[in-house]
Amino acid sequence: MSDPLAGFDPDGPADFDGPFGLPHGLDQAAVVVIPAPWDGTASFHRGTADGPAAVLEASQQVDLHHAIYGDAIWRAGVAAEPADPRFDGWRAVADAARDPEAINPVSAAIDAHLQARVAARLAAGQIPAVLGGEHSVALGGLRAALAREPALGVLHIDAHADLRVAYEGFEFSHASVFDHFLREAGPQARLVSVGLRDVGRAEVARIQAEDRVRAFFDHDLAAAKLAGTGFAELADRVVGDLPATVWISVDIDGLDPSLCPTTGTPVPGGLSWHEITHLLRAVARSGRRVLGFDLCEVGPGPWDANVGARLLYELAGTALHSTALQSAALHSRGEAP
Repeated sequence: MSDPLAGFDPDGPADFDGPFGLPHGLDQAAVVVIPAPWDGTASFHRGTADGPAAVLEASQQVDLHHAIYGDAIWRAGVAAEPADPRFDGWRAVADAARDPEAINPVSAAIDAHLQARVAARLAAGQIPAVLGGEHSVALGGLRAALAREPALGVLHIDAHADLRVAYEGFEFSHASVFDHFLREAGPQARLVSVGLRDVGRAEVARIQAEDRVRAFFDHDLAAAKLAGTGFAELADRVVGDLPATVWISVDIDGLDPSLCPTTGTPVPGGLSWHEITHLLRAVARSGRRVLGFDLCEVGPGPWDANVGARLLYELAGTALHSTALQSAALHSRGEAP
C-alpha cells in the first residue's frame, strides 16, 4: 500500500477533500468519521442534521500540529465515509411531519445502519467517530461498542441526561439515548455524565438509584470551582470513575453556549473550551483505552462548525493517544496489542 503522506505538506493549504485536508483513504486512516445527518426527533430547534457537512467543511482550515499530541493525529490519519444516501429519504420523512409512527421505524433503521458501520470499523482495528446530527445517533455506536466490550464505560458530556423514555412519542429520541444504553447494557457497564444542568425529576431519581451511573452536575462543578477546587482535580475525579475501556459521547450543548449558539437545545452554563480539552487529555493520559466516540448536536452555523471541527480533532487525539499508551503497556508486559 502506498504511503498517503508521501509529498504531503502539513503546513500547506488543504489540497485534499478528506477531513482536515488529510490524504488518507478509508482503509489507511486510524480514525474514520461516520456522518449521521439526522435530527428527526429534535424537540426545540432543528438544523443539526446539517452539522456533519458543516464540521467537515470547517475542518479544512484547522492547523494540523497539535499543542499536546504534536504530529501524531495527522500522521495516523482521519478519513470520512460518505453519508449514506438513505439519509436523504430518512430526512424527508421527518421533514414531512413530526409523526412518531412514521419516524420511529426510521430511527430504528438509522441505529442499525450506524451499529453496522461502527462494528465494521472496530473489526478493522480502526477508531470510529460518529458525527451527528442529534444525539439519538449515538445509540448505534454504543451498541457496537457494547457488543465488543460489555464492561464499557461511557464518558457522556451533555447539558441533558438523555434518560427519558420515548420522549414525545419518539422511541429513539435524542432525549432517550442513555435510557436505551442502560436497559441494554449489563451490570459491568458504566455511564459517567458531566455538565448536566437541564434534567427532569425522574431522570435525577434514576441517576440516584442506578449504581452504574455517576453524574457530575454542572451546578456541583461550579460550586466546587467557586470554593477553590481546581478543574484539574475535578477532571481526575471524573476519569477515576471510568473503567478501562471507554466510549466518549459528546453532545456539544455540554459546553458553554457561546461555543455552540446554533445547537438544538442550548442551556446556560457548561464547560469552557479549556475544561473540555483538559478533561479529554486527562482520559488520554490515564491509560484507559478509547474504543471510539461520537460528537453530536453541532449546529450548522460557521462558528459552531469551527468549534466542532476542533473538538473532532481533539477527540481523535484523545483516542489515538489512549491506544498508543495501551499498546506500549502491553508491549512492556510482553503481550500482543
